[in-house]
Amino acid sequence: MRWIVLLMFVLGLGVPPVPAAPATPTTPAVKYDQGTLNIYQGTRRLATLRVEIARTYEARMQGLMHRTAMPEDSGMLFIFEEDSTGGFWMKNTLIPLSIGFISRDWRLLEILDMKVAPDPEKGPFDIYAPSRPYRYALEVNQGYFKRKGIEPGVRVELIPVK
Repeated sequence: MRWIVLLMFVLGLGVPPVPAAPATPTTPAVKYDQGTLNIYQGTRRLATLRVEIARTYEARMQGLMHRTAMPEDSGMLFIFEEDSTGGFWMKNTLIPLSIGFISRDWRLLEILDMKVAPDPEKGPFDIYAPSRPYRYALEVNQGYFKRKGIEPGVRVELIPVK
């Protein structure tokens, strides 16, 4: 190969381009904070979850993409700097999820079930958006809220891991 490059250079033909490395799908390394999330109806605790906390834009964009399973009492809590009305989609998400939209005063507003897209990489993708603004969103295994008797109006408490 060196002789070919040298000959091309001597003959004024330039240097051949270096073949590009094959593209490989990669998942960026995103750091999630950890925490415990308690859900209360009045003073009665309905559930306790271990959550990964998506605080940054990059963490929120990555979410639960490319995972094939999630433990039953686990979830991902998305934290936004301001109230939002934006929706969620299931791009590259391989497990069916339920999402709970939570107000800035930590009350559960609405629950939606999200299905895996027919083609998780290319879509089409449904958009799952609540009917009113929210500050936090909690993704769990689909049906978790129903199995635990959790309905809109319950109080949510986050205890970050230090």
